[in-house]
Amino acid sequence: MKISKLSPNFEVTDIRKTVAFYVENFGFNLIMAVPETQDGIDQIFAENKEYVYAMMQKDNVEFMFQRSDTFKNDVVFSKGQNIGATVSFYMDVEGIREFYQDLKSKNLELTELKTTWYGMQEFYVKDLNGYILGFAEKAD
Repeated sequence: MKISKLSPNFEVTDIRKTVAFYVENFGFNLIMAVPETQDGIDQIFAENKEYVYAMMQKDNVEFMFQRSDTFKNDVVFSKGQNIGATVSFYMDVEGIREFYQDLKSKNLELTELKTTWYGMQEFYVKDLNGYILGFAEKAD
């Protein structure tokens, strides 16, 4: 067996709000969205539609977001589980100091930027659904 890619699928309550959060705060782009009717794929959000799924990408990172009701149907053992995470999604970035200052100015819930014993500058931020994103860059 060969694994070639990891694309986390996050259970979320609101696709539009989640997509807006990732666009505004992290610079992700919407790749595709599936409307509630599940009869096609949209490249951009339509005014008159509700959505159950979205795929977003920034550089080499891809995230999927799926509305709770359809997520619980597809991933049956998620029933009874809370949205959010006790896991972090750790990403290597360039320009971490500037990125951190930008996020800090937006009053998001985040940790302090620190240099770790293993030589990385890193911080963590909680998204609007309770998921934890880690950002790191090799320390100078």
